[in-house]
Amino acid sequence: MAFEDPAEESAVDLKSGYPYWAVKNGLMYAFPKLEHDLRCGVVVVGAGITGALIADELASHGHDVVVVDQRDVAWGSTSASTALLQYEIDTHAVDLAQRYDEATALLAYRSCLQAIDAIAEVALSIGDVDFSRCDSLYYASNRADQSRLADEFAWRAGHQLPVQWLGRAALKDVYSLTAPAAILSTVAARVDPYRFASRLLRRLQRRGTQVYDRSEVTSISATARSVQLTTATGASIRAEHAVIASGYESQRWLRQRVARNRSSYAYMSDPIDRAQLAWLANTLLWESARPYLYLRSTGDGRLLVGGEDDDRDMPARRDRRVDRKAATLQRKVERLFPQLDARPAFAWAGTFAETTDGLPLFGRHPQYGPRVLFALAYGGNGITYSMLGAGLLRAQIERRTHPLTRLFAFARLG
Repeated sequence: MAFEDPAEESAVDLKSGYPYWAVKNGLMYAFPKLEHDLRCGVVVVGAGITGALIADELASHGHDVVVVDQRDVAWGSTSASTALLQYEIDTHAVDLAQRYDEATALLAYRSCLQAIDAIAEVALSIGDVDFSRCDSLYYASNRADQSRLADEFAWRAGHQLPVQWLGRAALKDVYSLTAPAAILSTVAARVDPYRFASRLLRRLQRRGTQVYDRSEVTSISATARSVQLTTATGASIRAEHAVIASGYESQRWLRQRVARNRSSYAYMSDPIDRAQLAWLANTLLWESARPYLYLRSTGDGRLLVGGEDDDRDMPARRDRRVDRKAATLQRKVERLFPQLDARPAFAWAGTFAETTDGLPLFGRHPQYGPRVLFALAYGGNGITYSMLGAGLLRAQIERRTHPLTRLFAFARLG
């Protein structure tokens, strides 16, 4: 079966403003365009953080992998990612348990918990990607949310997840935070996502994996035995399997609408004195309101602030709103921490997508045959999901069972 790219213009406008990672790092590496036909075991379409982690998982286990992207490597959504690495899912565990069952919710949360260690292993093996382990403080935005947070804490604590309950007095004394209550988790992390993906792909290239950028895939033709991709330049890639890992643009290859695109906003401050930054230097902060405000630091002492999501992703409107949204985010930080000088130095916005249950989609889709797999790491845990999806997709390619296959499958959408 053959599928042409249905998009009139395939390159989607994924970000606005000045994403800090792109400004800080610049274009780190130059990869060649694909200008000749080739064959491989697995072709990964997408050279962002998701594609990089999947390619690394496959190549590290002996697969012949080719990576191809229509942009420069990691220059799409990865360069705009805020990279909060958490096992905590935007959908509460108690809500997942109600939607599915207790075992499903526990599998999702425990898997994401294990993924943090797996990401740490990869990041530390590469080095120089501003990776650091952190705590995560999830606070009730108002008194009405306190009971929901208490139920969530009880569920997690009952299943031995690493959490601690903090009341109003403890939050004020230890964190100088005025809030009814919070859940403190001791497993979280941060990373420079653009640097992480770029350095990982460069290492793959040095080890023999072929990586091509500025090479747009325009058609996919799949049979029961192989898949063929054609690029805009006319070059073709014939592979045993194709993994579509091109982020929010992956949906253009599907007739089924599987997620809703939204816009999210963020800004980065100038470096802040460590004494003033205090506990925010090693703790991620986020709230129970939806959409939620979140804060996290960088290795050089800057504060990243994000939130103010729009219900729809409209690039022209998003472009116009960047500065105004950054100012709104700054005012929220000032209300929380009047003593903290965290004015925007760089502000940006980007597309993100959410599924109805907050879980990602990895694996085969009935629109295609068995040789095409999708990697849609949608939701607030994109990098965590990508780490899990890498192992899941390798298992499918190797015809092995995997505990997350059903949970992350398209079939659950109905």
